[in-house]
Amino acid sequence: MSWTDERVEILKKMWGEGQSASQIAKELGGVTRNAVIGKVHRLGLSNRAGGGTKAAAKDKAPKAEAKKAAPARPQPKTESAAPPPQPKPVGGRRAIIPAGQPLPPQPSANEISPEALAKVNEVEKKSKKISLMELTERTCKWPVGDPATEDFWFCGLPVKAGKPYCEAHVGVAFQPMSSRRDRRR
Repeated sequence: MSWTDERVEILKKMWGEGQSASQIAKELGGVTRNAVIGKVHRLGLSNRAGGGTKAAAKDKAPKAEAKKAAPARPQPKTESAAPPPQPKPVGGRRAIIPAGQPLPPQPSANEISPEALAKVNEVEKKSKKISLMELTERTCKWPVGDPATEDFWFCGLPVKAGKPYCEAHVGVAFQPMSSRRDRRR
């Protein structure tokens, strides 16, 4: 089936009258609803010019009058002194934050006990400071520093059995479940 000038005119006329793509496809024959929709968009007819059926016009008329009668809403300011109100949790679940709103302050995931932190600082002073190419299954793979700089290195001390890190770094990386649960509250 090809889109002849005659078929395009029928399409434009029916679309302007508010006929559905399915109805137009049936009338034209040999064309699908999706083909009609595609042609409508290629022709730039996506906005209907006509009012459609009488029932549709009756439904739209009260809405148009209501829009005219409604007072203009004040436009929201782009900058405000106070942050927007955050949604409240419902039924013990976390609230869903609408797109475009800033996230509320989050508890830090890196809360480490002072003892573990002191132990890590001591271990990092004694570490071998090895490169990525020097890592083996027996060396601690704890990264230290910024990977984008030349000061980046891995711990390199002997690993704890069955773990990728030395004893001090295992204490930081693998925390017991109860301490993680308590920290969230």
